[in-house]
Amino acid sequence: MQSKIKFPTDALVTISGPAGSGKSHCATSLAELYGVECHSSGSIFRKMASERGISLADFSKIAEKDPRIDKEIDKRTEELAEKGGCILEGRLVSWFSSYRPKLSFYLDAPFGIRAKRIAEREGITDKDAIKKTRAREKSERARYKAIYGLDIADLSVYDFVINTAVWDKDSVVELLKSIVDLYIAKLAAEQGTKHATA
Repeated sequence: MQSKIKFPTDALVTISGPAGSGKSHCATSLAELYGVECHSSGSIFRKMASERGISLADFSKIAEKDPRIDKEIDKRTEELAEKGGCILEGRLVSWFSSYRPKLSFYLDAPFGIRAKRIAEREGITDKDAIKKTRAREKSERARYKAIYGLDIADLSVYDFVINTAVWDKDSVVELLKSIVDLYIAKLAAEQGTKHATA
């Protein structure tokens, strides 16, 4: 059921977090509720790996040595952020849209819970999920540090940091929506003030 609150065409909401944090579910759910598009840097990355016929793990290793891959993803992300009127989801979307007003969320959960979610989602053992996730996160930290000088453990760029292990996934979406509704109301009030003083 779509929200009765209209999502402004110039509004931007970004959702970041590590694998298994629930960011993809929350981003797509919010997009459906507001009737707007959801764009994911992860889907771009997966598509690029699929086009090359290689696994995500192998593609991550290639990306460590070839900065053009990350830069292409970031270029597309920036273009989407510039347009606004959407939900952006991905590891660096808040960093690369920092030049424009937005509402940004960072979702997280304890590593063991995230690994278990990944195991269930991908149909692998918990042990394999732990190994795979550790390798992926190590690769991402090294890549982002080498290419951009970013410390992805720095959460100061986010408006809200939420532990998704506290609630079930639908409750997390409900929580995010309540915050987005307040954000939209704030934007509307600011626009009203501008028109009144124009």
